Amino acid sequence: MTYLVLARKWRPRSFDTLIGQDHVVRALTHALSTQRLHHAWLFTGTRGVGKTTLSRILAKSLNCETGITATPCGTCRACTEIDTGRFVDYVELDAASNRGVEEMTQLLEQAVYAPGSGRFKVYMIDEVHMLTGHAFNAMLKTLEEPPPHVKFILATTDPQKIPVTVLSRCLQFNLKQMTAESMVAHLQDVLAQEDMQFETPALRLLAQAASGSMRDALSLTDQAIAYSAGNLTIDAVQGMLGTIDHRHLVNLVHALANGDAGQVLAVADELASRGLSYAGALADLAILLSRIAIQQRIPGTIPADDPQADDIAGLAECLHPDVVQLFYSVAVHSRQELSLAPDEYAGFVMACLRMLALVPAGTLPPAGPAASQPRRPESQAAASAPPAAPAAAAPVTPASAVMPAGNAAPAVAPVVATTKAAPVIETSTPAVFPSNDTPAWEDLPPQTASAQIASPQTPSPENTAVENTAVQNATPAIKSPEIAAAETTSSETTSARSTDERARQSLQDSDAAFETLQTDEFESLQPPGFEDVDEGRFEHIEMGDPGFESLEEIPAQIADLPAAVFSTERKKSKSPRLRAMNAQAWPALAASLPVTGLAAELARQSEWIGLEGEQINLRVAVFTLAESPGKARLCTVLSEHFGTVVQLNVEYGATGDETAHAVAQAQKAMRQQEAEQAVATDPFVQTLISEFGARVVPGSISAAPLERAA
Repeated sequence: MTYLVLARKWRPRSFDTLIGQDHVVRALTHALSTQRLHHAWLFTGTRGVGKTTLSRILAKSLNCETGITATPCGTCRACTEIDTGRFVDYVELDAASNRGVEEMTQLLEQAVYAPGSGRFKVYMIDEVHMLTGHAFNAMLKTLEEPPPHVKFILATTDPQKIPVTVLSRCLQFNLKQMTAESMVAHLQDVLAQEDMQFETPALRLLAQAASGSMRDALSLTDQAIAYSAGNLTIDAVQGMLGTIDHRHLVNLVHALANGDAGQVLAVADELASRGLSYAGALADLAILLSRIAIQQRIPGTIPADDPQADDIAGLAECLHPDVVQLFYSVAVHSRQELSLAPDEYAGFVMACLRMLALVPAGTLPPAGPAASQPRRPESQAAASAPPAAPAAAAPVTPASAVMPAGNAAPAVAPVVATTKAAPVIETSTPAVFPSNDTPAWEDLPPQTASAQIASPQTPSPENTAVENTAVQNATPAIKSPEIAAAETTSSETTSARSTDERARQSLQDSDAAFETLQTDEFESLQPPGFEDVDEGRFEHIEMGDPGFESLEEIPAQIADLPAAVFSTERKKSKSPRLRAMNAQAWPALAASLPVTGLAAELARQSEWIGLEGEQINLRVAVFTLAESPGKARLCTVLSEHFGTVVQLNVEYGATGDETAHAVAQAQKAMRQQEAEQAVATDPFVQTLISEFGARVVPGSISAAPLERAA
């Protein structure tokens, strides 16, 4: 006996067995029950949703020997012959192969004759949109006023190609795609009657692969039965469909959520080893991300029997909704760009890396230390270490004390000296620079800071030259102009890097200079590290420069300096232009900055909060602007404007009228008011109103833009 495929064997034979088209069944059932029968019906929908099945059931309902009914018997001659395709008065015509005017003319010539054995002649024209324009024109008259015994059933997958003259002559029913749940339920019923073993998650995969077509679902089920030898397991169905195991997608999303690029590459390599399509992987990834977003917004919508239910619930909790939307957008758009990539592997990997690159900072967990900071070989570490100080200079260098373990280089303490001549403050950069992890002076205990400052050494005539060289490369000192000039020449030939960072200032009149010296001016004269020595620790500094014996020789004007000179405010900006900026000046600056896009909007919508060192604090009332990529661009432009590297901190909160946008709106309102007043007081306008009954239309007065008005 010839095997009958499931799609034909389990084709619905009546309206009550039709799946997923309740809206069409209801309309046709009521029409048949009340005998209000139209002469032409048009069924539209994608493949495998029941267009042909509906036309056969409708033909049986019209020609059943029990009468016109919504429940044909299915056993009479007319019903059985229509089911087997042998009924003489039911004609199915394929318009794809019979699309000319000759075929349509021949069909219409036969339509005038009475039916041979049935009650009605039923003509079913499938894929009617394939008919030519002349064929459509030939059938218009008959379709509008057919003989009483003729019924037309038209079916198409593309109703947009059907002329409106034909559409207006038919009752149109749009058939919906089958839902996955309805297809799974129908497949369970079919397989139970076929006595087949199956797993429900496997049927769900078949339903998803069918994309809303019941015929495709039954055909795939036939294929799965043959592939799995009658046992439809999820592994067998995945192997047959060549789809991606959901575990790979879950691992991929976990890797993206953790910012683990290595795991992303591992998943891509696994897909390559299985020979799976990367375009399909991106499509399945987009579907998974959409289900995660739905779970986040509407929890509990994922069916309990879904094999991905637990994974989706876990990912919905650990992923931020904005990140899910970003990943989804990249996955969808990357499918279109996949054909432009050198190969699908590179396109898929770049799509995943783009997801990681576009995630805002702080949303994903930081990468591990091993991945973000690779360990350097010992040879490179030794090569990059600062050079050791010469042995000859160690006994006399004031900063020769050893720092505690963990610091890269010793801190250098300032050296203060006096002479009988006018004092000169000289700043010199140390030869050994401390690393970033060196603790600040104020963070160290007093005894530790004191230990890092060398004890004074008593100079002797025989080692004066050596001491002068060591002091020259060490910390800054207050010396006479002659000694300072000599040591400057020697230092410039010894260290080019120290010369680049050296700042010099000569004070000709020490008494007058120190009386007028302000805290901010003294900060610019301090050597590196000197600003960290506060008033409480200044007593530990001892003189190490040759020719000076003790602190008692310091001039009174230096010893009597206020403590504020030595305990500087570290949080105060060094840029005069930046220090002069305030909330009143910020709107004008924000409106004039050379930025566009999100950076311009951030500047215009922001309000000045304050300044902390080199950090600018702003507040903006739009949350998306506070975290937008334009923040980095605005920080760069502000650094260029103020001539120093600044940091930008943007807070989210309510703003007042001290933003560039608010100022512009206020100016616009003022110009509008002035324009309305000018029109109201214009003599010519007053003449038109008084003599001709004219009136000014409200809202028609528009102020000129600011640049035009200027």
